[in-house]
Amino acid sequence: MSSTPTSNNRTRVLRTAALVGSAAMVALAVQSGPANAAAEREAGATALTQSDSARAQAISAAQGEAAGTARAIGLTDEERLVARDVVKDADGTVHTRYERTYAGLPVLGGDLVVHQKKDGSRKTTKSTEARIAPAAARSLKAAPAGARQVVWAATGTPVFAYEAVIKGTQPDGTPSERHVITDAATGAELWAYEAIDSGTGTSAYSGTVTIGTTQNGSSYDLTDSARGGHKTYDLNGGTSGTGSLFTDADDKWGDGTPSNRQTAAVDAQYGAAVTWDFYKSELGRNGIAGDGKAAYSRVHYGNAYVNAFWDDNCFCMTYGDGAGNSKPLTSLDVAGHEMSHGLTAATAKLNYSRESGGLNEATSDIFGTSVEFFANNPSDIGDYLIGEKIDIRGNGTPLRYMDKPSKDGASADYWSKTVGRLDVHNSSGVANHFFYLLSEGSGAKTINGVSYNSPTYDGSTVTGIGRTKAYKIWYKALSTYMTSTTNYAGARTATLQATADLYGTTGTEYQQVAAAWKAVNVK
Repeated sequence: MSSTPTSNNRTRVLRTAALVGSAAMVALAVQSGPANAAAEREAGATALTQSDSARAQAISAAQGEAAGTARAIGLTDEERLVARDVVKDADGTVHTRYERTYAGLPVLGGDLVVHQKKDGSRKTTKSTEARIAPAAARSLKAAPAGARQVVWAATGTPVFAYEAVIKGTQPDGTPSERHVITDAATGAELWAYEAIDSGTGTSAYSGTVTIGTTQNGSSYDLTDSARGGHKTYDLNGGTSGTGSLFTDADDKWGDGTPSNRQTAAVDAQYGAAVTWDFYKSELGRNGIAGDGKAAYSRVHYGNAYVNAFWDDNCFCMTYGDGAGNSKPLTSLDVAGHEMSHGLTAATAKLNYSRESGGLNEATSDIFGTSVEFFANNPSDIGDYLIGEKIDIRGNGTPLRYMDKPSKDGASADYWSKTVGRLDVHNSSGVANHFFYLLSEGSGAKTINGVSYNSPTYDGSTVTGIGRTKAYKIWYKALSTYMTSTTNYAGARTATLQATADLYGTTGTEYQQVAAAWKAVNVK
């Protein structure tokens, strides 16, 4: 569940109802009184679930109007917009996410979101306010082998640059796809990041659960046709390809032990299903990319591989079997974590390095935790501990703690000028701590039998607004206001704007979002 630099017993049917199905449903909430007005506002600012075809049509329509949009927001004649996603709120507001090109070259760090209200008023969130007009270089250095020419705009003054992709293997056995950006005129390295985000059956961690399968003749495949066709494959120790699709004669999978190869597959299939249901029921999102199509899972990667990772290239999650091939990294929060790397890639596309990389990792921890609470599984009760089931350290302790991240010995509780120098799994602590404080508040408390004691940077007291509101705020910020270069200050701005959309600026929610950021030293 690592990448490198760079929130009932499940024998019942899984939940699939969307939070808001249509604008007509919003109208039902229109009644007098402050409480109903607040509910109406939240419903109106909530994204509608779109079908694959409706989303594709919206993106196509946005692309057809891209030239006019570029002029309207003041881009130069050399710049073009490429529509990547469209989010429609129930109140009629449309958020269109664009990538940018300059003279035909991709602009890395040039992405932006145009927010247009029903009345036609418009504002824009840009990853950079710098003018995209790199100085013409009299001579450019030769491009590294296999590199593509780009414009680098994520930091400093935009310049012509080269992006090279170096593939290999990381020290722990995780595949590596390292992107290196160099100045095309000087050859100086501008940025580098790692693109591989690592991070009824009987499962190892979640007990007896219902999983999606498909009958194929006289046997059954591990294919969930109700959730975009998610499949789980057995790599059988391999490190490439898909391996073999799991099949079974009687549709009863695994026995809860790691020696049974189907057990890890049950956990992976179950985790993917619960995450899909959480996205749809709680966030109104139709799959990871919002297009109704599932990713797939691969289990039994390598030999005693102590990690799990998301790879955008295959749009898939991959899980190792852990130390001694006896502790597969397929617990529910890990599955939710890995799938949420795909969610980030499909929305804000946060750069996987420095502060934006920490926010990328924190987003996966936030939604992995939220998925675990959503499942309400008595065998894996919701908590604010990351990876507590997989025992990745071998001493029974969790991988990360959200109430006080520094308890892991490496993560940051609070923002500082140097937090971006930390590994992204450790700089994520600032946002993880923010999310815990916003959900539950500061100080000592016990939740689902787990004791927490969350401090604040300035000794202040934070009152939680509840986990549901907290993850809805984070999702709206991620999907409509964050961009590839968002840092912690930008995340504060994005979450405050998302809170204003959902709950207004005068209520407890807005006050506590600001208070929680202040409590982790982001002001």
